[in-house]
Amino acid sequence: MNEYIFDYIIGLIAGIVFIPTIYLIIKYFTIQVENETNVLICKFGKLSKVITEPGLHLWIQKVLPWNKIYHVSLKKDFRCFEGIHVNDSRGTTIIIDLWVEFKIYSPEKALFQVENLEKFLQSVLANSATATLGTYEFKKILSSRNQVCAVLKENIKNEAERWGLSIDFIFISKLSLHPDVSQQLMDTIAAQLEKTKADVEEAGRLDAQILEAETASKVANLVAEARGQYSLSVSKAYKKLSNNYELLEAYKRLYELSLLKPHRTVAFHGFSEHEVKSMEAAMTLPPPFDDGSSGEGAQKSLTLNATYAKEFNSSRKI
Repeated sequence: MNEYIFDYIIGLIAGIVFIPTIYLIIKYFTIQVENETNVLICKFGKLSKVITEPGLHLWIQKVLPWNKIYHVSLKKDFRCFEGIHVNDSRGTTIIIDLWVEFKIYSPEKALFQVENLEKFLQSVLANSATATLGTYEFKKILSSRNQVCAVLKENIKNEAERWGLSIDFIFISKLSLHPDVSQQLMDTIAAQLEKTKADVEEAGRLDAQILEAETASKVANLVAEARGQYSLSVSKAYKKLSNNYELLEAYKRLYELSLLKPHRTVAFHGFSEHEVKSMEAAMTLPPPFDDGSSGEGAQKSLTLNATYAKEFNSSRKI
């Protein structure tokens, strides 16, 4: 029994010592390379080896202090740079946010030829965006954002390749105007709307005046035509009365009497069955639209007096 306990204690001590030893050997004498990752080994500050195959690689010199190991990921990465101020072709200040997708294709250039990859990428994007967007108007940038991003990608492509970067995609994720410029633009739009409103109202007034003038012209033509028809009707009535001399003389007499007493209002009851009708006699009256105060008095006095009509009919019967 005691022998089993002793063996158990020895095995436990050996396991406690052996397992950490194995772990330390693996940690200090091997290099683990992940998938899509390159490991660069520098000796005295100079690149000595690049490990590209993923897996566990034995490297005994790893524990030496003059050796340094750098892990560089080759996977696709992205950055979003916010608040980049640029000017369009008219000098309007625009604030944009750029979304960039890239990956490192040359770990040596990305690690040793640029001090800070993050700041370098932001600086190159800002400069390229300023140069590219400065050739477009704000409306063009809004309507053709994909085209502008394609041009921006081509402009930055050569510069990024110098530092081992491959730009896969650039997109303007946010586009806005500077607050002061936005307020000026709103004031300009409001002024244009007011001017357009005034122009529409003025055009409406002119159209109304033209329509009113055309209507007045048509009315005047119709009135003139009516006056001409009235004259023809009066002429026909007089011609018909001229066939009956006594009737014509009686009508003239009544007309003269109505002029002598224009203040009296007379009513015409008509002639007998075989004489001139009331409508035909009414056609001999002057037009109601004659000008002058005397014309108005004559119009009122040109109604036939029933008394004179009766006297005329009596004389006809005798």
